[in-house]
Amino acid sequence: AVMPGLLLGDEAPNFEADTTQGRIRFHDFLGDSWGILFSHPRDFTPVCTTELGRAAKLAPEFSKRNVKMIALSIDSVQDHLSWCKVRALGGPQGQLVLLPCSKGCRKCPCRLGGTSVASQSVAVLKCRAGMGRVFSIFMEHPTKSRVFVFGPDKKLKLSILYPATTGRNFDEILRVVDSLQLTAYKKVATPVDWKPGDSVMVVPTLPDEEAKKLFPKGVFTKELPSGKKYLRYTPQP
Repeated sequence: AVMPGLLLGDEAPNFEADTTQGRIRFHDFLGDSWGILFSHPRDFTPVCTTELGRAAKLAPEFSKRNVKMIALSIDSVQDHLSWCKVRALGGPQGQLVLLPCSKGCRKCPCRLGGTSVASQSVAVLKCRAGMGRVFSIFMEHPTKSRVFVFGPDKKLKLSILYPATTGRNFDEILRVVDSLQLTAYKKVATPVDWKPGDSVMVVPTLPDEEAKKLFPKGVFTKELPSGKKYLRYTPQP
């Protein structure tokens, strides 16, 4: 039988695996943090190389948001070791990112501005026996790339599927994380094209009187032809 992929609200499997940061158990790795897992179709794909370079560069931004990143690829350990020699240009200052891919990569000069990528940014899982169930879940579309965002409760909050020819937009991933974290703790939703600092929407289940108390900066309603006043906005709390 084919193992179905994760659905929103599902709990992440608590797998154990070797990574560039040593052996981990996934739930322990996340701890009380948010987590992002990136799946990659295979090693030596040029699009994925640029993505991990970008992820390493943005590691401080994700860290500010209490987000841990981990990447998953499907090829052999030997391929991971060879991919470790690949360099991707990262950042306007031209820092060189050497992608870490397995435990053996500890011997490689993995550096981003003098800081080890393996220890500071993206942990990369290596394929091993016993990981079949994990791969069947996270690599449901083995020729495509996915982004999984998990909350501190270890449940899936967002999943995006990309074709292998389209690089993931990390600015959008950061924006989505900001929205997920804001809406997880406040009774608001974020409207189309929302960016941090923009007004947000009051959730429909919140009565007007309670909304006024909860959002002292004020609640305003957008006028609609129907006359219904369900588009309620407030400055971002």
